[in-house]
Amino acid sequence: MRNIIPFMTRVPIRGDFEKARNEVWAFPLLAIITSSLPTLILYLDLPMKNILAILSLYSIIGLLHLDGLADWADGIMVKGDRERKIEAMKDLNTGIAGIFAVVMVLFIQIYSLNHLPFYAIFLAELNSKYAMLLALATKKPLGSGLGWYFMEKMNKRQLAVGTLLYSILIFPIGFYNPKAIFSVVGLLVGAYVMKVSIDNFGGLNGDCIGAIAEITRAGTLLLMAFVFMLLE
Repeated sequence: MRNIIPFMTRVPIRGDFEKARNEVWAFPLLAIITSSLPTLILYLDLPMKNILAILSLYSIIGLLHLDGLADWADGIMVKGDRERKIEAMKDLNTGIAGIFAVVMVLFIQIYSLNHLPFYAIFLAELNSKYAMLLALATKKPLGSGLGWYFMEKMNKRQLAVGTLLYSILIFPIGFYNPKAIFSVVGLLVGAYVMKVSIDNFGGLNGDCIGAIAEITRAGTLLLMAFVFMLLE
């Protein structure tokens, strides 16, 4: 797991990039690291805790996935054939669709946390990281970039270990608060983004996987907020 941490987070430790793709099974464990500070901020009920929690989250994971989300949205929204969409996604300039997607994801996360317990950010991050693992398991690379690089080493063993870790991490909270188990439904959001990506681009690249991570987290928080408000 040590090699995947510096690649997926801004934690200042050394890692071997070549070995990192053999450790994607540890994606669910990364949620513990990436959500630790945001969870603490929410637990302590600090002033402006929602904004501080999201800011601390991105200070740990960086903005790579948000950048991928922006590029992905530009590609999805452009009119034209598959080649035109891929070209728009790879364009270095961010369009209005990308800006809108980033703003909405940030807004949804900050707003949803108003109606959720402090551990919700951990569940959302857990879903986000597991959705990335599932995306790599599709084995549908687009091009020969980072998506292909990690998919090349993805196998049933890594998926099985990652799934086991996901289950071990999520179900204790479900026993503590049965409503929290509804967070699993958030994975359907990630599955939908995967389908949309494959339908529009013919496969998944780093931008698509970044979009899957961001939209899954935001979607999980929104769905959980709806369930908690409905059942309170």
